[in-house]
Amino acid sequence: MVKKLDLQLAVTFLREDNRYIAYSPALDLSTSGKTFEEAKRRFREAAHIFFEETMANGTITEVLQELGWKKVQAKWQPPVLISQESIPISV
Repeated sequence: MVKKLDLQLAVTFLREDNRYIAYSPALDLSTSGKTFEEAKRRFREAAHIFFEETMANGTITEVLQELGWKKVQAKWQPPVLISQESIPISV
């Protein structure tokens, strides 16, 4: 029997030229689309495939732990995004 996961993930959306990029550090997963809505839809699809495949392969625990997830009261919790900032870097 396949267990259902209901999650809330922090996803960053960027615009590069005429593409929209969706990226989640919690899964180290990204995708893109021609529109913001397409990028969002494609990210949901990619995340669904990510979880479907890791569960089918029996590697979900190992993969999520490597990504910094914790199991709290039998539910997986992604790492908490505390800030996203632009910081100056001098090279």
